[in-house]
Amino acid sequence: MQQNIILIGFMGTGKSTIGRHLSQTFGYSLIDTDQMIVDQQGRSISQIFADDGEEGFRRIEAELLQSLSNQSGQIISTGGGIIGSSENRALLRKLGYVVWLQASPSEILERTSRNSNRPLLDNDDPEGTIRRLLDLRVPLYRETAHLCIETDQLNFDEVTTGIIESARYFFAAQQ
Repeated sequence: MQQNIILIGFMGTGKSTIGRHLSQTFGYSLIDTDQMIVDQQGRSISQIFADDGEEGFRRIEAELLQSLSNQSGQIISTGGGIIGSSENRALLRKLGYVVWLQASPSEILERTSRNSNRPLLDNDDPEGTIRRLLDLRVPLYRETAHLCIETDQLNFDEVTTGIIESARYFFAAQQ
């Protein structure tokens, strides 16, 4: 198994921020799949959704994930919906240690309300959308993750420390 740490979870659960902390602490390089897509496509995620729809975005996302399959020593911060396909879920587990960052719907709403670049929440009922998407995705996150961390009451250092210690144990057991 490759020694990557993969962060999954709903938007607003802290994947990008925790990814940066882990990268600095662990000494692994950081790959933020959403940012890589924006850089490769030369368009924002909102623009990709507008031009190609969610299906087009998910296809780009799956191709990017596949391109990472031979890399090791990475922190991979993923988009919230990457777990939608069974192929992606299997590939994520093959890539390394998968950590699901979880937060309550109210905390997600609070965190995401500060960012207008959330195309799935660009509607009249963002909290209802969060709840509906979580109902669909929680079983998929659970199926994919090796570890789940509830982030509502933890600071970044606490989350990072928990991931590092758990990942070291996981990788040692794989040897």
